[in-house]
Amino acid sequence: MAVDAFPVRRAFERLLGPVLMPYLLHLRPLEWPIMSGHFLLGGLLAMGWTLPGGATGLGWFLFVVLTNGGTLAINSAFDQDEGDIGYLKAPPKPPRYLLHLSVAMLGATAALGFLLPPIFAWSNLACVAMSVLYSVPPARLKARAGWDLLINMAGFGALTPMAGWGLSGRPLPPWFLGVALGFALLFGALYPATQIYQIEEDRARGDRTLVIRFGETASLVAAIALALAAHACFAWSLGSAGRSDRLPWLLPSLAAWLLVLVPWSLRWRRFTQAQQEAGMYWTLGAWAVTDLSLLTLFWPG
Repeated sequence: MAVDAFPVRRAFERLLGPVLMPYLLHLRPLEWPIMSGHFLLGGLLAMGWTLPGGATGLGWFLFVVLTNGGTLAINSAFDQDEGDIGYLKAPPKPPRYLLHLSVAMLGATAALGFLLPPIFAWSNLACVAMSVLYSVPPARLKARAGWDLLINMAGFGALTPMAGWGLSGRPLPPWFLGVALGFALLFGALYPATQIYQIEEDRARGDRTLVIRFGETASLVAAIALALAAHACFAWSLGSAGRSDRLPWLLPSLAAWLLVLVPWSLRWRRFTQAQQEAGMYWTLGAWAVTDLSLLTLFWPG
C-alpha cells in the first residue's frame, strides 16, 4: 500500500476542494511562520510585549498574508515551475486565476497599509512595488544577475523588520537601522541557498540569476562574506545601543551561519539536488537563530 507523501495537504484539499487548494498552496503558507517571526521581530524590538494588539494583527495580515502571499503567488504565476520550489514540494500547476488573485492581494495591501503608521505603510508599499519588479516582465529582476539579490536584500532583509517596527509608530533609532542593514546583508547570505537547488530549472527558463552567472562556489563564498559583514553590523548596533557588553552573545548566531555555509561551499559538488534543497532549510534555521539572538540582545528595557 502506497504511503501518502502529503497527508496534511490531502486533508486541506478535502476541506477546500481541488479547485481552491492550488491557490492556497501557491501562497506557500509553510513560509509564513518564517516571515511572521522576522516581521514581528521589528515590532517587539520597538515595544516588547506592549505592542498594540489591533495594529499588530492588521499589520501581520497585510504584510505576511497579503504582501508576502501575493508576492509568492505572482512569482508562481510567471515562473510556471514544474519541480520543487521554496516551501512547496511537487507544486500543482498554477491555477487559471492565480495572477488575478495575486494582483488583487497586492493592490489591497498597498491601499490598506495606510491605515497603519507611515513607516509600516511605506515599507509595505515598497515591498509591493519590488514584488512586481521582481517577477513581472519586462523588468523581471529575478532573471537579472545582481538585481535578483539586491531586491531580496532590501525587501525581505531590511524592509520586513522595518515594517514590523513601524507598527509602534515610533521613529527609527540609529541602532535599529544598523540591524536592518545587517539583515539586508544576511539575506544576501541566504539568497544563494534558495537558488542553488533550482539552478537547472532557472537555466532552462533562460533566467540569469546570480548563482547561474557566478557559479555555486563563488556564490557560497560570497554568502560567507556577507554573513560576516551582517554580524559586524549587528555588533555596531549593540555598541550604538549601549550594549557592547553583550557582544559575546552574538557568537552563536555567527556560528550557526558558518556551520552551514562553510561545509556547503567545500562539498556542494558531491551534493544531490535533495541535499542542496536541504541546505536551504538549514540556512533558514540559522536565520531563526539570528532572529532569536537579536531579540534577546536588543529587547527593550
